[in-house]
Amino acid sequence: MQSIADNVGGAISYASLARKNRSKDIAIASLGIFVLFIAIATLLALFIDLAITGYPRLADPEFYTSFPSRKPLQAGILSAWVGTIMVMVVTACLSVPLGVAAGLYLEEYASKNWFTDLIEINVSNLAGVPSIVYGLLALGLFIYTFGMSETVLVAGMVLALLILPIIIVSTRESIRSIPSELREAAYGLGATQWQTMALYIVPAAKPGIITGAIVGLSRAIGETAPIITIGALSFIAFLPESPISSDAPFINFGWLTSPFTVMPIQMFSWLSRPQADFHISAAAAGVVLIVMTLMMNALAIYIRYRARSR
Repeated sequence: MQSIADNVGGAISYASLARKNRSKDIAIASLGIFVLFIAIATLLALFIDLAITGYPRLADPEFYTSFPSRKPLQAGILSAWVGTIMVMVVTACLSVPLGVAAGLYLEEYASKNWFTDLIEINVSNLAGVPSIVYGLLALGLFIYTFGMSETVLVAGMVLALLILPIIIVSTRESIRSIPSELREAAYGLGATQWQTMALYIVPAAKPGIITGAIVGLSRAIGETAPIITIGALSFIAFLPESPISSDAPFINFGWLTSPFTVMPIQMFSWLSRPQADFHISAAAAGVVLIVMTLMMNALAIYIRYRARSR
């Protein structure tokens, strides 16, 4: 009889513990949903407010195809959105390969000693450094030391430095999430370390790596402080050279050394003016910038889905 009572008591205690854990799970999930709702509602309210304010310019096709002007109703964002795309292309081409390679090396190849621990601490700390510090670094290193000018290439380099720690950290976390059994199975089949990384680990970690890269690029597209620090122009009435040439080899790199402006700087320039019509143009440019950021994130979701489905 005593053993039966003990078993019944144990069953009751286990059921009570399960109910408590279930209650905690529900509370944490509810808190997460509430925070997510607040974030989405804030973004949606901001987007709607900007869209309503900037609708007169958003509905004007010339707003997207015109250069900036001193007349508010004739000012457009052509040079700004083209410059933004070019700067982001340079940023992605520099930061993604270097960040992924650095993350792979630190996670899989680097020896575990005090030096690599120091590098890991510095990389984690650099991910939280204010963006203006990177602008000052680029100003002193690229502009004053190397004698480079305020061009698309320099802007891409400074933004690449800004998001490089983010990509490194996300790459390492993605690789850590891969089960160790996958490595052991590859080694058991006779694969080398490089073959294991290239054929098994990296493809399995690709969704997380791509997500981290897009998150970093989404931060870079809205940064203003580093671009202003290196001396980017706020009024440009021309476009950089076309990347495509009519002559062989049909690729032109002259656009890398062209002056530029980007969407955040154009918005800052319009907001600093007293005319209300310029503020309407700034709101419309803000809507375009948010849409560009959302499109980048949508691309990340699509690529991640395709990578997982494979």
